[in-house]
Amino acid sequence: MKRGILALVGLAVCFFAIRFAPFFPAYAQDAEWQKVDEALGRKPAVSDDVRRYGLPRSDLSVTIDEVAIKPALALGGWVAFKPAHGGAMVMGDLVLLETEINPVMAKMIASGLEITAVHNHLLRASPATFYMHVAGHGEPVKLASAIHDALAESKTPLTAAAPASPPPAVDLDTAKLDQIIGVKGQANGGVYQFNVKRRDPITQDGMPLAPVGPMGVATAINFQPTGGGKTAITGDFVLTSDEVNPVILALRTHGIEVTALHSHMLDEQPRLFFMHFWANDDVLKLAEDLRAALDKTASTKS
Repeated sequence: MKRGILALVGLAVCFFAIRFAPFFPAYAQDAEWQKVDEALGRKPAVSDDVRRYGLPRSDLSVTIDEVAIKPALALGGWVAFKPAHGGAMVMGDLVLLETEINPVMAKMIASGLEITAVHNHLLRASPATFYMHVAGHGEPVKLASAIHDALAESKTPLTAAAPASPPPAVDLDTAKLDQIIGVKGQANGGVYQFNVKRRDPITQDGMPLAPVGPMGVATAINFQPTGGGKTAITGDFVLTSDEVNPVILALRTHGIEVTALHSHMLDEQPRLFFMHFWANDDVLKLAEDLRAALDKTASTKS
């Protein structure tokens, strides 16, 4: 009798497990990502299977050539998580002051995260800012906790600020900018931003880095109005080696400064180079100049 009851219970458990198994992974995954959100102190922007967490340096007051830089223009640190190989891949770009670089790096290394680049993006910034690119693979919560603990060595805000209400207006002809650049932009924190995709697929460790915008491998172009029909521009072109010097020539010919040229990753395919730039001039002129540079690359148009 006892064996019969145990057998029936066993069958019921098996039926329940088979019937409802599809729901358990999703539940566990949702619970795990909730812990990632808690560890990083903010909610992500979700695109396909990528969760991107913004880490803006809203605590800093940075100026370049008397232009007060909004966080969305050039101080927008971030980390992005993508499911990979039974865990998650994480990539990111952290905005740091000079005195914060080594303490943050030491914590990152101690936690098993990789440092893939440290460099400037801007010239003449006061205070000077630096950018640390990081990568890792493993359990998402452990990765998030390691990133949080490393950032605690800096003054990076560890909880998300309440969004401005209403959000800052962008005093630009955004429809005209969309037309010139060739893709649809979006307003963010008083800045008008573009992500221009490349036509060629980009992979790392055999995995596609997609969607490319959230994973940091789309050309980023940002416009911040500075008054009188002018705008400050910065961002980075994502280039293959044969595109580097044609784009330098195109930018310099039109009076746009090239402020940095470097890698962000270690083993992506194809090999990519990131070119940062700066200018403050007539908005439509700069848009046309940037379009001329984009035409030297394998970039898409909407």
